[in-house]
Amino acid sequence: MIDLKGKNALVTGSSRGIGQQIVLGLAKLGCNIIVHGRTNTSCLKTLKLLEKYNVNTYCVYGELSDEKNVSHLIKQVQDLNINVEILYNNAAIMTPFHENIWNHSWDEWTESFRVNVMALYSICSAFIPVMIENGFGRVINISSGIKDKPELAPYGASKWAVNKLTDDIASKLHNTGVRINYLDPGWLRTDMGGENAEHPVEAVLPGALAPALVANDGPNGQLFSAINHKLRTDILED
Repeated sequence: MIDLKGKNALVTGSSRGIGQQIVLGLAKLGCNIIVHGRTNTSCLKTLKLLEKYNVNTYCVYGELSDEKNVSHLIKQVQDLNINVEILYNNAAIMTPFHENIWNHSWDEWTESFRVNVMALYSICSAFIPVMIENGFGRVINISSGIKDKPELAPYGASKWAVNKLTDDIASKLHNTGVRINYLDPGWLRTDMGGENAEHPVEAVLPGALAPALVANDGPNGQLFSAINHKLRTDILED
């Protein structure tokens, strides 16, 4: 398990929910945090929660549904003039549940892949090459354990695409100091997971931090489970 103190972490969709929990966990480990939300003001709650930690914090914002907005988000991060060393691609959308599984529209499919896959790819493209050049990087793409749910087909298919993309990128990172893995956060009580989910959102920690803590020659292109991972809980003690 490596020391993350002083590293810079970007977590998309960290204004609430799973992303917010992840940045709080990383801050406890001493990471400087780049919070991302859809708007500037949506970051404020997370930034407030981070005040108790002795780390640098930043806010970037933007929707991830079109290329122009994603490019603007990337430029905001680059304009901070700090190296992104840890990247959690957490932001995602889920289109409406359809009891009739043949009613998913092309717009729903397109929107799901724009946000959940294409934006993720662009963000990886912006920051992984610099990580390789600098000899260190940890990229964690949020996946899903969803299965047998054609009622949510666009979401489920987009997450399988995330897994495949992660595998493909991992094949190019051998013999570098960069590791990319994907994380199943579990079924959590969030806006997306719903109030009937099995676990509170806080249960994503500490397991969600495990793929950020792997060694330079550690797992690459592998699936981590936040709920089932046996990471020492004492690493997050105040």
